[in-house]
Amino acid sequence: MSQHSTTTPPATVTVFAAPGSWIESAARDQCDQVAALTGMIHVAGMPDLHPGKGAPIGAAMSSTVLYPLLVGSDIGCGIAVFPIRLRRAVPEKLAARFPDLDVPLDPASIEEEIPAGYADQLGTVGRGNHFVELAKVGTVVEPEHASRLGLAAGDLVLIVHSGSRGLGERILREHTEVHGAGPAADPAAYLAAHDAAVRWGSLNRRLMAARVAEALGAEPEPPIVDECHNSAEVLDGGVYLHRKGAAPGDGRDVLIAGTRGTPSYLVAGHAGAEAGYSVAHGAGRKMSRADALRRGRAKHTVEELRRTPVGSLVVCGDRQLLFEEAPTAYKRIEQVIGDLTAFGLATPILTTIPLVTYKTADLGPRRDAKRARR
Repeated sequence: MSQHSTTTPPATVTVFAAPGSWIESAARDQCDQVAALTGMIHVAGMPDLHPGKGAPIGAAMSSTVLYPLLVGSDIGCGIAVFPIRLRRAVPEKLAARFPDLDVPLDPASIEEEIPAGYADQLGTVGRGNHFVELAKVGTVVEPEHASRLGLAAGDLVLIVHSGSRGLGERILREHTEVHGAGPAADPAAYLAAHDAAVRWGSLNRRLMAARVAEALGAEPEPPIVDECHNSAEVLDGGVYLHRKGAAPGDGRDVLIAGTRGTPSYLVAGHAGAEAGYSVAHGAGRKMSRADALRRGRAKHTVEELRRTPVGSLVVCGDRQLLFEEAPTAYKRIEQVIGDLTAFGLATPILTTIPLVTYKTADLGPRRDAKRARR
């Protein structure tokens, strides 16, 4: 009588990066650690892979078990692209007209239903790598595809990168306080809360785009791209696909963010199962925030970081955040896009060039007084 092993074969790990692309060993180690979790099937690392809190960022992870920690706290975080029509785009003038996106909207002013009834922080951008950017279309690689999206070289767009703010954090905390890094005890309940946070994030991006468009004297328009890169979904066969810093790449158009001083890339994703049906979500950090702050202060002045190498302006009243988010803290976006293309995961459609990037309001002497009144 033959004997059959009852052990589950180990999960596989694939990192879609060329040998010359720099991926931290700590990020690869985190992929291996995730692969060792019960029920894991496959971990796909994107070329922007870097270490995160408890799980790698820039990864798509499939499993027969649902792990909320692999999605993280900013459920529903994503990037949306909105057309915007302005007569003239003078960065200096437009930067001064951006609204204060740290001040929430009055929930009573929102005409549609607010997911989960979460009324806090509506219309705000948050911190970290979140931003709202006025950009112009640069190089068009695929004119026919760009035309289908209504875009051509020189057109203006608003790019909004933000998530579910405190809602996603609350959902993860409710899980971890009871179960730590373990599986979801009630996957259906977690997914219902998760889906509400994803809808909230999308609504929040639309609200911010409308706020900025109106402040700049333009009519708000619906997004032509809006893809979430922190999420979980159920695939055929009851497999859970966790994405943390990875955007859906199965036939979707995705804006892959560069840095505040480099282009971003709009791509057509066509990633298959080995890549977790996913593509990268950005350039990916190459320095921790502490390292970027330390090195940046030795290398740059605040004024240098507020005017980027491409001539754009950065609106940011938080000096520490300016250093943490300096372009030098990130990998080369061209390398990330090159790897996605080389592995057949995506095709570039066009680039966008920053004109004004908003991080947090720069209110000058009024900042402290205004914050104190809230």
